[in-house]
Amino acid sequence: MADPKIAQREAEAKAIGSACRHGLRSIEDCYSLNEKASKSAIFNGWKEMDLYMRENKIEGVAPQGLKPPPPPPPPAEAVITEKEDEPKAKTKSKAKGEH
Repeated sequence: MADPKIAQREAEAKAIGSACRHGLRSIEDCYSLNEKASKSAIFNGWKEMDLYMRENKIEGVAPQGLKPPPPPPPPAEAVITEKEDEPKAKTKSKAKGEH
């Protein structure tokens, strides 16, 4: 007899896969959002829901409620470029004359 906790985890991962498919998520996104769940069980749930949705002509539901991705970090170094049309600063190359 199988351990009930293992069976429960497998059933939960299968349900996650089904929910991902119904929510129009790719299988890769589903894996990355649920790293602790069994990939094979997620895939089985996703595949079963895909077949069910195709047979019954069910449209998926667009995912909602996710946070937008964080903005990219600022660059480590700022690159400074000189524009050719800007005048360069004048430097005094002559030493002040002695009086």
